[in-house]
Amino acid sequence: MSVETIMLSGLRLQCLCGALPEEQDRRQPYEFDIEMTADVAATESDVLAETVDYGKVLNRVEAVTEGEAFQLFERMAARVAATILEDERIRSVTVEVRKLRPPVAQDLASSGIRLTRSQ
Repeated sequence: MSVETIMLSGLRLQCLCGALPEEQDRRQPYEFDIEMTADVAATESDVLAETVDYGKVLNRVEAVTEGEAFQLFERMAARVAATILEDERIRSVTVEVRKLRPPVAQDLASSGIRLTRSQ
């Protein structure tokens, strides 16, 4: 087997995440980029079962963001990473979360975090 990096870019979800009271009762737009390193044989076999099914990964990310509320996007990113690492084939994951249109006086397109976790 070889170690490959699987990249998922630009996943946009509406999340309950924010420290301000007005952010805690309405969903806001966030964007996720995810990179996973995994042992995959699909580079040779061309068989889906021998790689990470990114559709399933996206469903798990969506389940976290739909089923939980967060005050900080740092915590949300950590929960997403932990959920992805439940798949034992994934060696490490980098999750980047961007809060689109954060509530600040300045013209800021996004704020965010990038974290890496491994097993």
